[in-house]
Amino acid sequence: MKKITLGVPFDKIEIGMSTSYSQTITDVDVKNFAGLSGDHNPVHVDDVFAEESRFKKRIAHGLISGSFFSALFGTRLPGPGCVYVSQSFNFKRPVYLGDTVTAKAVVTAIDSKKRRVFFDTICQVRNKTVIDGTAELYVP
Repeated sequence: MKKITLGVPFDKIEIGMSTSYSQTITDVDVKNFAGLSGDHNPVHVDDVFAEESRFKKRIAHGLISGSFFSALFGTRLPGPGCVYVSQSFNFKRPVYLGDTVTAKAVVTAIDSKKRRVFFDTICQVRNKTVIDGTAELYVP
């Protein structure tokens, strides 16, 4: 399987191509995301509240990890100029502050007439799946 690190022209994209991106989630990330999204759920931003939750400590917003796919698609595969058509998320496990999330996307299908590329997507922390799903991108 060929790993991609930069944008790929539509006519060079092949089934099985993949790319990945990793980032460690910090307190600043969670607070900035809460401010941007308006989601100030205390399980994300309040230590005392989170300690009494089933998670026992603060968890990151699921869409922080999910947003890493945007980094993959917009900069690596397909790359600059592509536009989301759809993305699905299945949230499997919580992501805690300090966890390093690795997002990976693998090309599963290509529609040349509509210039669409389809992906299986997954986020992992310590080799355990925290999110999986699919994505569809339009490539101009």
